[in-house]
Amino acid sequence: MPSITNPTFAGLLRSAVEEPGTLSSAYRQFHSFSLGNQLLAMFQCQQRDLAPGPLATFPKWKELGRHVRKGEKALTLCMPLTLRRKRDADAADSADDELATFVRFVYRARWFVLAQTDGEALPEPDVPTWDTKRALAELGVAEIPFDHTDGNCMGYAREHCIAINPLNPLPHKTRVHELAHVLLGHTAEGQQSDGDLTPRNLRECEAEAVALLCCAALQLPGLAEARGYIQHWWGQGNAIPERSAQAVLKVADRILKAGGEEVAR
Repeated sequence: MPSITNPTFAGLLRSAVEEPGTLSSAYRQFHSFSLGNQLLAMFQCQQRDLAPGPLATFPKWKELGRHVRKGEKALTLCMPLTLRRKRDADAADSADDELATFVRFVYRARWFVLAQTDGEALPEPDVPTWDTKRALAELGVAEIPFDHTDGNCMGYAREHCIAINPLNPLPHKTRVHELAHVLLGHTAEGQQSDGDLTPRNLRECEAEAVALLCCAALQLPGLAEARGYIQHWWGQGNAIPERSAQAVLKVADRILKAGGEEVAR
């Protein structure tokens, strides 16, 4: 279980892979939050023996007609913090351009779960139904007819397109895997003639980790196969790099949100 005082994306990802049931529960209860925060909240609930449920800040619970019980400790989540800093003097064109904004992610203890509150009853939260066509359309990826001559190939990704073998026994898992290749930038790397490329074993590990997270969240089959695939390409017990873990969680979150709800335009 990841440390709450010093959480890492790699730690969250490792725990999610080892405990897929945790991710399924986290998605149902905290789906309005990012995937990383869903996992972070769920692990803290487990540590404190709290029933998972809706999350809100102290003022928000008050607004909803509930109050946080005295002595309850807030849960820690990761939140973006917009900061401003001076530009390089040589780069500033005018006094108005001297300050540049940037975003830093920080951990803050500001949220309480329903089980930490008392008050008016709340309706059960609606969990959005995930839809493949909606996800592909929102993410700008097309699914094309499978034309690979190798019958052992279960699917592939090309530029902004994916294809799934019609004989694939787990098409949903492969679809997310290939979609992850596109969103992680792997297909763009394949078109490069120079520059640094992600090693193939890491590319496959990243894409399959996204597939495992999405299948676990949506309670779809294929988790055992996903774990075996990851171990084949990355090696059992090896830690995925922090930067890769961050990308995996971000892309899985994008896929789940793109297919799970209509995006406001």
